[in-house]
Amino acid sequence: MTIRNRTTMWLVLVISLVLLWDNWTVYNGGNSMFFKSAPDSAKKAAKKERKKSDVPEAAKLAAGGKSNHAKPIKNETITISTDLVHVDIDTEGGVIKRLELLKHADAVDHTKNTLLFDTQAPRTYLAQTGLIGGDFPNHRTSYVAKPGPRSTDKAEEIQLVLEGEQNGVRLTKTFTFKKNDYNIGVRHEVKNMTKAPIEPSLYLQILRDSGKPEGESKLMSTFTGPAVYTDANKFQKLDFDDIEKGKHDHATKSEDGWVAMVQHYFVSAFIPQEKAEREIFSRKLDTNLYAIGNVLPLGKIAPGATASMDARLFSGPQESVILEKTAPGLDLVKDYGWVTIIAKPIFWLMQYIHKVVGNWGWTIIFLTVFIKILFYPLAAASYRSMAKMKEFTPKMKEIQERYKDDKALKTKYTMELYKQEKINPLGGCLPVVIQIPVFLALYWVLMASVEIRNQPWLGWITDLGASDPYYILPIIMAGSMYIQQKMTPPPADPTQAKVMMFMPLIFSVMFFFFPSGLVLYWIVNNILSIAQQWWVERQIAVAKAKVA
Repeated sequence: MTIRNRTTMWLVLVISLVLLWDNWTVYNGGNSMFFKSAPDSAKKAAKKERKKSDVPEAAKLAAGGKSNHAKPIKNETITISTDLVHVDIDTEGGVIKRLELLKHADAVDHTKNTLLFDTQAPRTYLAQTGLIGGDFPNHRTSYVAKPGPRSTDKAEEIQLVLEGEQNGVRLTKTFTFKKNDYNIGVRHEVKNMTKAPIEPSLYLQILRDSGKPEGESKLMSTFTGPAVYTDANKFQKLDFDDIEKGKHDHATKSEDGWVAMVQHYFVSAFIPQEKAEREIFSRKLDTNLYAIGNVLPLGKIAPGATASMDARLFSGPQESVILEKTAPGLDLVKDYGWVTIIAKPIFWLMQYIHKVVGNWGWTIIFLTVFIKILFYPLAAASYRSMAKMKEFTPKMKEIQERYKDDKALKTKYTMELYKQEKINPLGGCLPVVIQIPVFLALYWVLMASVEIRNQPWLGWITDLGASDPYYILPIIMAGSMYIQQKMTPPPADPTQAKVMMFMPLIFSVMFFFFPSGLVLYWIVNNILSIAQQWWVERQIAVAKAKVA
C-alpha cells in the first residue's frame, strides 16, 4: 500500500485517462459512458407513441419543397440589431439564417463574434417556420416585410412583420426583439381568405449539420446535437448518428416543453406557448443535415377567420441565470451528467464568490481553497495514517524481500504487521475516494460554464475557457506534482517507481489541452496539498520530539 500522494496520483491518472478516452470515443462518433441520450422509460414511451402524422411533411418541406405564387416577389435579407445580437432574416421563407452574438468572441478568431445560425460552409444552422396540412405558406414562400425600425438603438423593443400569401391563406410572421434579451418572440397569425374551412398546423424547426463548433479540442468532448424537454419525460439528448439510423427515441407528444440544438457553451431553442398541443419530431433532411421541431395544430379556421400561435426562439449562451428565467428545464442543456447533484452547488458557490472578487480566475482559486478547507479533517487524518505507514516502510520492505517468492506468506506477515502496529491500509485512500466526485463535478462545471469563456485571469491567461497558449500552467502543474512525488518515498516495486517518475510529465502533456481554469484549479490544489502534508508531518515530528 502506497501513501496518500501516490494514491492520489494514480487515481487522478485513471480518472483523467477515463475522461480522455470517453471524450475521444464521443469525438469519433461513439457514445459517452457518462451521458445518455434518453432514459429507458422515455424511450419505451416514445416507441409506443410514435405513429404516422403530419411530421414527415415538415421534413419534406425542409428538404426543398416548392411554393406556388401568383406574382413573383423580390426577396431580401433584413438585418435586425440589438445590444446582444445581429440577426439576418430572409424574406424568402421568413427564415432566420444568420445570428451573431455580439458579447461572445469566436473561439478561433477573437476579433470576430460567435455565429450560431449561419449558412456559410461548413456550417448549416437555420430556424424555419411555416404551415402544413395543405398548400399553405411555409418556409419556401416569399414574404413582404412591412416598414419599421431595424435596431433597438432608439427603442426598447422592435418588431419585424412579414406577410406571405398562398392559395388564399395569409400567414403573418411577427418577430419581436428586445434589448438585453436573447429571446426572439415569434408570432404566427393565419387568416383564411378562401370560401372553405381549413385546418393547418404550424411547424417550428431548427436545422443543423452535425459538425462540432470550430476551435473545439479533439481531446475534450462536448455534446453537439438536438435536445427535447417535456415535463413528463424531462431532458432528452439525441445523437446525430442515432437520427441518421432512425433511432430517434424521444417524447413525441406534449403540451409543454421545448426543442433545441445544443453545442458547447450555446443553445438555440424553440419554446412554444404553454398548454398548446404539439408533436415533436426529429428527422434527417439531407446529407449531414438534421432537424428537430414541433408541429402545433391550429384547429379549424372558418372562411374569413383568423388563428394565431405564439412562441419564442432563444438563441444565446448557456448562462445558468438566463436559462433558468427563460423556460422550465432549459438550464439542463448545461449538462453535468451523473455529478449534477454536486456540480450545481459548486457552480452556485462559484457565482457567489465571483460576485465578491469580480474575476473568474480568482474565483477558481478561492473555490479551491474552500474545498481544501472543507476536506482538511479527512486530509489530515489521511496524512497521519500515511505518516504512520511511512514509519514502518522499512519493515514492510523487509517482509517483501524475505517472502518475495511466497505471495501467501508475504500477505500474511504484512497483515500481521498492520494489526500489530494498528495501521489501517485504507486510511489514506478513503479521503481520496470521497473527493473524486468533487473533482469530476468541478471538471464538468469548468468545462460547461460559458461564464468563464473569454474571461481573463492575469497576464497571459486571457481566456480561462481555453488552453494555456504558452503551456506555462501545465508546466507549473508538472512541477507541483514533482514536488509531491519527492515528498513521497518511492514504491518498493521498481516498475511502479519508474512509472511514478514519469507521472508529472504525463500529466503536463495531458493538461496542455485542458482549459486554463481547470489547470489553475489543479495547480492550487497541489500547492495546498503540499502545504497541508508538510504541516501535518511537522506536527507529528514536533509531537514525537516532545515525547522523546
